[in-house]
Amino acid sequence: MVKKIFAQAYIWLILFLMYLPILVLVAFSFTTATNVGEWTGFTFDLFPRLFQSSEIMIALGNTLIIAFTSAAVSVLLGASGAVGAFYSSKKWRKAYDSVTQIPIVNAEIVMALSLTVMFVFLGSVIFKTNLFSFWTLLIGHVVLSVPFVYVSVKPKLQQMDPSLYEAAIDLGATPRQALNKVIIPEIIPGVISGFLLALTLSLDDFIITAFTRGSGLLNGEGTIETLSTLVQAKIKKGPIPPEMRALTTIIFAVVVIGAISISLYRAYRAKNASKLKARKKLYER
Repeated sequence: MVKKIFAQAYIWLILFLMYLPILVLVAFSFTTATNVGEWTGFTFDLFPRLFQSSEIMIALGNTLIIAFTSAAVSVLLGASGAVGAFYSSKKWRKAYDSVTQIPIVNAEIVMALSLTVMFVFLGSVIFKTNLFSFWTLLIGHVVLSVPFVYVSVKPKLQQMDPSLYEAAIDLGATPRQALNKVIIPEIIPGVISGFLLALTLSLDDFIITAFTRGSGLLNGEGTIETLSTLVQAKIKKGPIPPEMRALTTIIFAVVVIGAISISLYRAYRAKNASKLKARKKLYER
């Protein structure tokens, strides 16, 4: 009993320490004070000011465009690679798994530096131009995310009966039809998890963004700014703009609503599945 109470208290303490900084930012998003810790009165003024700030809106737009684009490309490459590795020989499958694990366990700064060296070499020796742009930034985010999509899809393939694909082929389906109607429905949960993970990685990334970005996107001819690079630039000059606290609150609210919605949907599906199972047993009797 004592161990159980201690374990629960420890978990709640960790959760409290994790969410306390976020809750502080949320609380101070309802005051216009420049510094967190100063309270100048309750107000919603930061939220309309947030949408009036072109600098933050441009950074937010760049962040979302890069995140969704890189997540989509990463899902396409990662899921395709997982399917290809699953139906490869055991020797090649182990090789693919080992190669995929390297970017996951490797330090992100190493990846960022290696990509930078590669782009500088290609630009100066082969293409004779500066390659740094939206495309180099996109490649960096895709390289970061693909391994995580791979490891998200792989377990779903392992849970699938490997003979389903051969059975579909034997029954007259083309390889594309077997892929679309047999394999893809089985790995959809892993694909969705991989997409969300890739999206989160891209939204949070700073190191690869700082090393591989160039001009373009919503900044026009200026250097691409994302939320992470904008915050870092503002910290160098002084306090972070108060409007960023309002943005933090909105992002936190969206995440919480999304998590609750997914939990309710899963509970609803589980409840319906149990009802169908009970009805099936009743009919069998």
